[in-house]
Amino acid sequence: MNGRNQKDVQPGMTVDIVLKADQRTGKLTRGIVKDILTKSTSHPHGIKVRLTDGQVGRVQVIHS
Repeated sequence: MNGRNQKDVQPGMTVDIVLKADQRTGKLTRGIVKDILTKSTSHPHGIKVRLTDGQVGRVQVIHS
């Protein structure tokens, strides 16, 4: 699953996000979703979330 649809992303899920600073390199950061920040139902670059450690980025991969 990719992280482009808000219905696929729920608090408590483990995801890989790309941080704003890492968008050029595409480096992924793994964490657990605390808050969903994107208001729309989908976003072409991924749903923006805040992880439990406070980092904010767009979801690229959802781990089951």
